[in-house]
Amino acid sequence: MFRLLSPFFAAALALSSGIATAGPQPATVRVDYAHSGNALADQYALERVVIEPLPWPGDTRRNLDDTNRGQNRVEVVDAKTGDLLYSRGFSTVFGEWRTTEEANRISRAFHESVRFPKQDRPVRLRILKRDERNQFSVAWSVEIDADAQDVVKQQPAAPAKPIPIHVSGPSPDKVDLLVLGDGYTAAEMKKFETDARRLVQHLFTVSPFKERAKDFNVWGLAVPTLQSGVSRPSTGVHHASALGTRYDIFGSERYVLTLDNRALRDIAQHAPYEFIEILVNNETYGGGGIFGQFSTAAASNEWANYLFVHEFGHHFAGLADEYYTSPVAYATGGVRMEPWEPNATALRDPANLKWKRHVKAGTPLPTPWPKAEYEEASRAYQKKRAALRAANRPESEMNALFREDLKTTEALFANKPHRHDVGAFEGANYEASGYYRPAMQCLMFDRSEAFCPVCRDGVSEIIDLYAGPARQ
Repeated sequence: MFRLLSPFFAAALALSSGIATAGPQPATVRVDYAHSGNALADQYALERVVIEPLPWPGDTRRNLDDTNRGQNRVEVVDAKTGDLLYSRGFSTVFGEWRTTEEANRISRAFHESVRFPKQDRPVRLRILKRDERNQFSVAWSVEIDADAQDVVKQQPAAPAKPIPIHVSGPSPDKVDLLVLGDGYTAAEMKKFETDARRLVQHLFTVSPFKERAKDFNVWGLAVPTLQSGVSRPSTGVHHASALGTRYDIFGSERYVLTLDNRALRDIAQHAPYEFIEILVNNETYGGGGIFGQFSTAAASNEWANYLFVHEFGHHFAGLADEYYTSPVAYATGGVRMEPWEPNATALRDPANLKWKRHVKAGTPLPTPWPKAEYEEASRAYQKKRAALRAANRPESEMNALFREDLKTTEALFANKPHRHDVGAFEGANYEASGYYRPAMQCLMFDRSEAFCPVCRDGVSEIIDLYAGPARQ
């Protein structure tokens, strides 16, 4: 573990006691807003502008995002000249919800936030979203003066102190990951720290995080709850928790998110962060990840290592799910636009496959694999899984089924042609046909242990965006 008492680490601890520190970094501006609508239309409304307690954690020399990731994009421009000052891609919980069946019947409002380094002038904030051509177009625009009288500049004291988990250097030079705990009682704070350290340690055994560990700072923070664990409404369990994280999001028993963005941001602001992973103190398998927002994982599940890394892959790098036989919480819609995610493609132009640099000469596109046999085995597995959940069987039985499923897949793929090749394997992005993944097997496809080369590239590009290229 790397430990360096940088100004940012001192600030994280000092500010939790109300002691301000000075530094060269600009302040952190957060804009909170409401995003509402349904499957057909959406709208935005400004709630408030906040100056967070800690300075901007990022390197201002890397303010512009050229990765073309996310369903949305935030841009901060000079209010007078229109010069682009800051940009980042992201996705939203609303963006997923609007693809559900419910969004065809009613409208809902979701709380969202964007953060950026304070500028020395009024700015115009723009929220862009992808249009029918898969290009970004402006969906909302509002002028922001971070020096205005109605800006929130004084925050309550931190509800808990940040814990240094893995500190490699000053925050502007690093990727800052904040691990939040939810559903941990005051008596379980040591368990939270143990869980956080264990899962972060595992993250840094997985390439390319392994090779780039010194480009990260990791902090831990948990606000105690009265009851252990978070809500799981489908089983009648309802627990109040600091972040409001729960299972059964959008009707999916394994999907874990918080819909209380205000609570999330008001707690997270007391530690340096650019990315957030929420550990829920539960044994039941579950997690979730939203690009540029946060990811979640059940810390006490047997598959917690996998959940932590897989869901962080969504949140950190915008990686697509490569599986397609599991039920998901939202509808795919049937329109096969080229995905923005780096590890899925509609393969409209095989000669210009976006990961072609990894494809060996002579590899057929699409690439054959035992698809029919896999789907037959997967249907049987999914039937058993649904029965276990319906009967509310012990989690140990579900874990055993997951082990059996992975063993079956490994045996099916063993010694098959193109087993270790990069190509275009049909079945990805929740669709059995029309979408293709880069490899036969990958951590984004099933519960295996490693990212494929394309996913590793996708992760590395985001590390480079925040911490600069890998140092030799």
